[in-house]
Amino acid sequence: MGNDLTGGCQCGAIRYSVSVEPRFSLICHCRQCQHLTGTGHAAQFAVSFASTVIEGTLSFYDLTADSGNAVRNGFCRDCGTPILKISAAMPDAFVIHAGSMDDPGKFKPDFVVFDHAKQPWDHVDDSLLRK
Repeated sequence: MGNDLTGGCQCGAIRYSVSVEPRFSLICHCRQCQHLTGTGHAAQFAVSFASTVIEGTLSFYDLTADSGNAVRNGFCRDCGTPILKISAAMPDAFVIHAGSMDDPGKFKPDFVVFDHAKQPWDHVDDSLLRK
């Protein structure tokens, strides 16, 4: 995806920049991601806290993911745009929603998770690794 990834919420109250390549990127079909995005999956990438600058104040909604991990979902308290997640499985990383990127066309998923929860109308690249 390249360094210096930037993005934010729809209203501009939240902005972020990332100075390193993501650890990985994925498509998640779990029910929580479906609810969060209002569609069939979430496109996300993981980056360390240390490589990410966030401007603005996120609101959080905490839940237990299908994986059993505690997850904090960060979103803009003004416009509701989902921005990131913090998972107990990766306590030193943000998992950022690719749709919040200034140029979401840079997003390239590495793999798919929770494929068993995929909705029949939601199609992603069949060549992607399923985990």
